[in-house]
Amino acid sequence: MASSSSESMPVTSADEATGTQDIFNKELETYRRVVATNLMFHREVYGLLRDLLVEHAPGSFRFLDVACGDAAASAAMLKTTAIGGYVGIDLSEASLRLADRALEGLPCPVELRRGDFAEAMANWSEPVDVIWIGMSLHHLATEGKARLMRHARRALGGLGLFVIWEPTLFEGEDRAAWLARFSLQRDRWSTLSDEEFAAMKRHMLVADFPETADTWLGMGRDAGFRRAEEIFMMPNRMGRVFRYWN
Repeated sequence: MASSSSESMPVTSADEATGTQDIFNKELETYRRVVATNLMFHREVYGLLRDLLVEHAPGSFRFLDVACGDAAASAAMLKTTAIGGYVGIDLSEASLRLADRALEGLPCPVELRRGDFAEAMANWSEPVDVIWIGMSLHHLATEGKARLMRHARRALGGLGLFVIWEPTLFEGEDRAAWLARFSLQRDRWSTLSDEEFAAMKRHMLVADFPETADTWLGMGRDAGFRRAEEIFMMPNRMGRVFRYWN
């Protein structure tokens, strides 16, 4: 499960371009229905994130939205904060076009960058106060996750706040059992068609690599964050929010 919609792909003909856009539009429609019906608890997660920013972020904070997707949820939440600058990173050009529109009312400079978020973090050299990753870090292998956390710690300079929202295994649970747990959510996800739900399961089978809560927390500590804690579990227990700071 990712907050970004679909990655843009190179096309070589008008027919291919039309087909790619149709796929993107279909995935976007599904994702927006998931958000609108709160199936993944976006309201609770982004409400919690806003509270963290109000309580802990400095005035005019610089916010880095990693794998920002269409940025709709971030934009709605950030408009009520004391944000001083926004940077969003995503691989999908189509998603970034939507993000550009969603962020128009944000009362601060906005910059959107197209690229692989792991590579972007590895090369990050600008000051930032808050780094947010929503449902995207789990696409990396364990070492890739740990490496990105080290880059996030460096980017924050030891002073900022790092928050992630990611799929999470129970202790002792393997990936297959976690995927099976999602299949049991079918009745609750009745707003999606069988085809849409099956497409989500296929995506998760190929691209989702959750960790246990202890692993998520331990990777943050190993990256150099002195404090790490779980601050929210989705009511369906499929994912959790963690924060890291010094």
